Amino acid sequence: MVRLNRIYTKAGDGGQTRLVGGQKVAKNAPRIEAYGTIDELMSCLGLARTALAAPEAPPAAAALELVLRRIQNELFNLGSDLATLIEDRHPKQPVTEARHVAALEREIDAWNADLPELRSFILPGGGWVASYLHLARTICRRAERLVVGLAAIESVGDQVIPYLNRLSDALFVMSRHASRLYGESEPLWEPEST
Repeated sequence: MVRLNRIYTKAGDGGQTRLVGGQKVAKNAPRIEAYGTIDELMSCLGLARTALAAPEAPPAAAALELVLRRIQNELFNLGSDLATLIEDRHPKQPVTEARHVAALEREIDAWNADLPELRSFILPGGGWVASYLHLARTICRRAERLVVGLAAIESVGDQVIPYLNRLSDALFVMSRHASRLYGESEPLWEPEST
């Protein structure tokens, strides 16, 4: 278990931070931007989890809340992976693996099978939980873009980009699932309405 007895160190007051291996880097370095966005994504998923755990949530919301909790843990591992240069990785350090991507694919297929066919693009909305999941999806896509940029100049784990790509798809399907779970309608794009 990790122990954090001291929250502030003042070490970053000059605009630099350290990677897991001890290397000093600027706080706006591509690697820091990437794993900082993963942190933002985890926080947004926390909003969705909180809404799913509310007393007025339908009983079936508990299953989705558990999936989001697992994903938050996987994202924490992914962020740790990004915060560590490959040459500094500890053998027991959790990393994003193909099995994590495959689990998301199985969940996407299972949820999507129960959803009505799409006949238009969906506008973000469809209730609080669905809206949080749409927001998480857009943050996930930004994280993916940042990691793609990072991968062009530095090494990243080989399953990080596929995981984020699949996760954004999963969050889209979860948002649709949440709308249905709460009996909310999905707002559809109406191109002729403007």
